[in-house]
Amino acid sequence: MITSRQHPIVKEFRELARGGGPAMLLDGWHLLAEAVAAGVRVDTVALCGPPTAAEQITIDRAQRAGARVIEVSGSVLNAISPVKSPTGVVARALRPEIEAKVLLKPSPALVLSAIGVQDPGNVGAIVRTAAAAGCTGIMVDEASADPWGWKALRASMGSVFYVPVIRNPNVMQSIEACRAGGLQIVAAVPRNGTSMHELDFRGPMALLLGAEGTGLPQPVLKAANVRVSIPMSASVESLNVAVAAALLLYEARRQRRR
Repeated sequence: MITSRQHPIVKEFRELARGGGPAMLLDGWHLLAEAVAAGVRVDTVALCGPPTAAEQITIDRAQRAGARVIEVSGSVLNAISPVKSPTGVVARALRPEIEAKVLLKPSPALVLSAIGVQDPGNVGAIVRTAAAAGCTGIMVDEASADPWGWKALRASMGSVFYVPVIRNPNVMQSIEACRAGGLQIVAAVPRNGTSMHELDFRGPMALLLGAEGTGLPQPVLKAANVRVSIPMSASVESLNVAVAAALLLYEARRQRRR
């Protein structure tokens, strides 16, 4: 058992929590179980205390897939977990490597693009909603929060493991790739767009969502084939971006299931 907070594993996990590298930090049994079930490559599991029978099944599956399991003290777990009240396990896993063309393959494609969404909670909620609504893929630009950062992972509840998600460093290039793939480019705007109830969501589509307040950049708006708005009271300026994503994606799902 590792009991010293000076052990190299502490530094390793603390750096992992900062994000940006090829690996991601999974905090808690739920995320670990979802990652293992989805076939994500988990290489290190740090465990504190005896697992339950269900948790042991997750540990066994992770070990069979090649993960090393190390026991740590409560003090060490508190040092390596980014949350205030750890649930007994943290793990290191490799981020999935996904090519952009995978997002465009299903027919009809429904790709969600988050642009400038800086709050990791919103990014995670968008990923969770998109997965539930049947999106074929998600693009998140470099100005947005990292969808594989620990905060976004917790907000997505592991949904990020079940839908293709890519970071797109060049937003305009990604939009043109979607257009070349036959997708209609639809920009969500607070006002003066086509009502979501009147827009036909049934064809291949890339739905672009911007940050609250600033919205989508002008070059992105100009690149869109159509703009869509959610009907709302005149007294309300805009909706939370994750809420807007949910409303638009479930309208798309409703139309596509006719």
